[in-house]
Amino acid sequence: MTTDDLSGMGPLVARLSRGGQRLRQADRAHPWVLDTAVVLVVLLMFCLPDLLRGSVDDGDAPRRFRLAFTELPVAGMLALQAGLVLPLLWRRRKPMAAFGVIAAVFALQWSLGAALRADVALFIALYSLALHGRLRQLPWAGAVMAGAMLLVAVRASSAVSVWDGLFFLLSTATAALALGLMVRIRRAQLAGLRERAARLEIERDQRSRLATATERTRVAREMHDIVGHNLSVIITLADAGAYATDVAPERGKEALRLIGDTGRQALGELRRVLGVLREAGDGPADGPELSPQPGIADIGALCATVRAAGLEVVYRTSGDVDALDGGVQLTVYRIVQEALTNTMKHAADAARVHLAVVVTGARLSIRVQDTGPAARPGPPNEAGQGLVGMRERAALYGGTVSAGPTGGGGWSVEAVLDLTPQGGDR
Repeated sequence: MTTDDLSGMGPLVARLSRGGQRLRQADRAHPWVLDTAVVLVVLLMFCLPDLLRGSVDDGDAPRRFRLAFTELPVAGMLALQAGLVLPLLWRRRKPMAAFGVIAAVFALQWSLGAALRADVALFIALYSLALHGRLRQLPWAGAVMAGAMLLVAVRASSAVSVWDGLFFLLSTATAALALGLMVRIRRAQLAGLRERAARLEIERDQRSRLATATERTRVAREMHDIVGHNLSVIITLADAGAYATDVAPERGKEALRLIGDTGRQALGELRRVLGVLREAGDGPADGPELSPQPGIADIGALCATVRAAGLEVVYRTSGDVDALDGGVQLTVYRIVQEALTNTMKHAADAARVHLAVVVTGARLSIRVQDTGPAARPGPPNEAGQGLVGMRERAALYGGTVSAGPTGGGGWSVEAVLDLTPQGGDR
């Protein structure tokens, strides 16, 4: 067969596959239709010829073959045919029961010395048992089948050699059994593939939901850091500017200018965070305008903003902080930002903040400590959310965050990050 012939068979195979699928769906919806069809086919092909021409004892058969079997009356033939064929109606629901009834009628028929074409029902019942029944029932069915075939070979020994007849009958029974097992295995394989496909779809959906939840958490953390810090600075500057307007108008103008700068900075960071969430079709053709994420180099500007809000910040670094990758630097920046934001919210106006970022080998430590005392306690859940965010960021690098009051009435936040590469890169 050439390649063109194989390619031409593609649409035919596809049509046959679709037709088979439609038949299986119809069979699941109305299983009695197929069972009834099988019974009608057996009746028309194997029972009706015996009724029209009598038993196998007809004029065309060899004389020794006609003498080997008993001719049955029509009523007896109908009774035996009904006993052989009608149990096929429940061959799929109760395959062992159908096989047992047909085997009993089969043994009765051959004990009477009669041969009927409807005996094919026994092989159909064996096939159905191998396909739909319990596997532990097959040895018993095989023994019953061997006994029935031996009975037929002995009763037909005057016409056919016992060993020849037994070989032919057992080969036919083995073929029926093997065909049922083959179809059963094939269906089990297809069911396993369908189950695996369904499981993979579920896992894909779960991974998608987990990725979405992770991204939402990341965006919420970024939003909390950006909005919380900048709003705290703006509120502090607005309060200071309102107080300084009557006393020192120039300080009030300076506060308003810083408020504008802080607001523009917050707006730029929000656009950067939300821009990556926008679908390509929703924005301009060249995509959202992005800028680098803040890092350790930007902590100086962050401290300057806090100083403008009225707090004194002493900032120092130790070690090669510029060699850290962008992810670590962003984590350090956000932890420092959150700690300074909490200081502005809860510490006194005259408080001094000592900020240190130290890199020692594969260890990075951050310490933010203010002198206090606290001017107001603030909502506890607000501070708690900030602390949770810092711990989540530190956990990305195997780090920890601890926070608590100091002996002098102030507050201290300490974070430690592990800079050891994981999986060969980071």
